[in-house]
Amino acid sequence: MASVRKRVLPSGETRWLVDYKDQNGKRRAKQFETRKAAVAFETKARGEVAQGVHVPDSASATVEQAADLWIKDGEINGLEATTIKQRREHVTLHIIPLIGAVKLSTLTPPRVEAFRDDLLKTRSRPLARAVLTSLKGVLRLARRKALIVINPAEDVKVDKRRAEGWEQDEGEHGPIPSKEHIRALLTKAPAVFPLSRLTHGRWVAGQGRPERIVPVPWRPLIVTATFTGMRASELRGLRWAHVDLKAGLIRVRERADRYQQIGPPKSKAGRRTIPLAPMVITTLREWRLVCPKAEMDLVFPTEAGGVILHTNLLRQGYYPLMRACGLMADGATEPPYPFHSLRHAAASLFIEQGWGPKKIQTVMGHSSIQVTFDIYGHLFPSPDDDRAAMEMLQARLLGG
Repeated sequence: MASVRKRVLPSGETRWLVDYKDQNGKRRAKQFETRKAAVAFETKARGEVAQGVHVPDSASATVEQAADLWIKDGEINGLEATTIKQRREHVTLHIIPLIGAVKLSTLTPPRVEAFRDDLLKTRSRPLARAVLTSLKGVLRLARRKALIVINPAEDVKVDKRRAEGWEQDEGEHGPIPSKEHIRALLTKAPAVFPLSRLTHGRWVAGQGRPERIVPVPWRPLIVTATFTGMRASELRGLRWAHVDLKAGLIRVRERADRYQQIGPPKSKAGRRTIPLAPMVITTLREWRLVCPKAEMDLVFPTEAGGVILHTNLLRQGYYPLMRACGLMADGATEPPYPFHSLRHAAASLFIEQGWGPKKIQTVMGHSSIQVTFDIYGHLFPSPDDDRAAMEMLQARLLGG
């Protein structure tokens, strides 16, 4: 049985006390400055006690404690090292400093919105969105463990906005290279990156500098990326066993993380089959003749047969090609199109070819059709395009 009664403090100030028993029969008390707030809490607590989900403030975990459980839960469930590392960074660098000491029982949607606003004032918009997503993950786990009744962050979000300096057709997720620039990359690649090159080792007395032929994977890798839309991690972890040149298919089954560890795609949608353009098939057939043979059977390995570092892919492969095409100044550290833009280029070509949203979702490995529309919705034909097509269909059938 709960009650709300007025209480006068020795200082003369008035407080309203809520006296109640929790679902375990333990007596609890909490006071408020106004009767309205006390009655609201009493109503809420009575409902939670009846459902057996009430968590009093004195027994409530803090956001920091819940975040620690979230990280440990990821480790127990075998999440990749990179994912655990990102969780730790979000928690230690952003969540704990701003909201870590707050008790879950006192965390409300307005308090979470204030946290989001603090992030936007001091961090970039993409980082703020990522950290808020992590906090939502922390609170979802807390709810499953009955540490909170509702997730107060569920409806809080960081709205997307077009980045400054992007062209109108670049979309929300990064610039899409123009056809002219895509053609330049593909045309220049054979001259910049032959499939193998002659190198000289260190000077040896009586022998001079021994020569050896070193395979160069950058051209086939970039050609494959441009026509398949595969992620860099998927290209780095691709094995020949998953490439069927006769059927013209690549089956994405694995990826390589930043620590060169091979594992499954990060989601079920990542497992997919991608059709290959003739240029990809021809290039990969030529490349297979000189590709280093090693136990891992990688399509784009290091000279020793291991997993290519992502930084080497950029600094030794992608950036030099961008410079050779005049798309990146010699002193520049970042190109106008990040490597991930080749994925967007492939998607734009698929859409131009007439592929529907569902097929784009499948081939790109998106977790939902909404993700596909969020990224590439502006590239799909508009209703006006559909109307013009129907008018043309009618004209062809009936004339006039």
